[in-house]
Amino acid sequence: MATPLTADRLVAALRAEGVTVREVPGWRTNNRNHRGAWGPVHGVQIHHTVTGPGTDVVGLIFRGHSALPGPLATGCITKDGVVHLTGNGRANHAGGGDGAVLQAVIDESYGDRPPAPREHDGSDGAVDGNARFYGWECENKGDGKDPWPRVQYDATVRATAAICRAHGWGPKSGIGHLEWSDWKVDPRGFDMKDFRAAVAERLEHEPGWNPGEEDDMPTAKEVAEAVLKLDGVIVVPGAPATNPTWTLSSVQTEILKRLDKANTALAAQSAAITKLAGMVGEDVDTATVVAAVEKAIADAVVKVSVEVTDGSQEG
Repeated sequence: MATPLTADRLVAALRAEGVTVREVPGWRTNNRNHRGAWGPVHGVQIHHTVTGPGTDVVGLIFRGHSALPGPLATGCITKDGVVHLTGNGRANHAGGGDGAVLQAVIDESYGDRPPAPREHDGSDGAVDGNARFYGWECENKGDGKDPWPRVQYDATVRATAAICRAHGWGPKSGIGHLEWSDWKVDPRGFDMKDFRAAVAERLEHEPGWNPGEEDDMPTAKEVAEAVLKLDGVIVVPGAPATNPTWTLSSVQTEILKRLDKANTALAAQSAAITKLAGMVGEDVDTATVVAAVEKAIADAVVKVSVEVTDGSQEG
């Protein structure tokens, strides 16, 4: 059971997701709550407006028309990708629908699609969708030919993800009107399975994520290769040249092991130098001392290398 978002929380969630929001004057008190319950809410429904150029589509969704009073949705998403908030509460958008679909949405228990609806507004087994769903009316003729601009589709995905994220829902809480009522065909022009996949991808990232943002960031492999050039400065015999998985954890493990080897080598150098300093003034062959220092360093590094080689590719 989910309590509907307050107007402020809805606006904040949308903006955090990167949505361009326009608050239509009066939207915060524009609802049909006097006609029935608003909540608990369980999902978001997507619609098309069946309007063309020249229509005051935002005004239509805010006020409604002679046969159906507004608001006709929580918001109207125009072709320019702006989400115009038109209602705060119950809205005339979903109507009656299938209770089995509602339960599948609540449980998020279905596969690619909810069960096929067998009810519609006014049928004997219909349940009230206006009380249970937020609604996005998207500007489109709904003829299957009118295009969906990328910016509009992206805004619809973001707006849906924003509500799902705010409530802790997954992508299966977003459905099309045609998946709710056996009388409906909207949204026509894209597939709700693909739409939910886009919502799911967004929910896997932080709010406001933009695809391609991390393209300029170095990969784990690139970071590792840069750091592991340490081998060119401090030679580590037996160090593996590659990492089979290049996962972050395996790269981290490998880097830490190589740093351990380098630290051991430095410690051996320090010990050898200290020993050499203590020999100053003694009658000693310099070449013998140098050879002893080199052997001490090599023995220490090889010893560490042998100890870690077996586990050097753990991830």
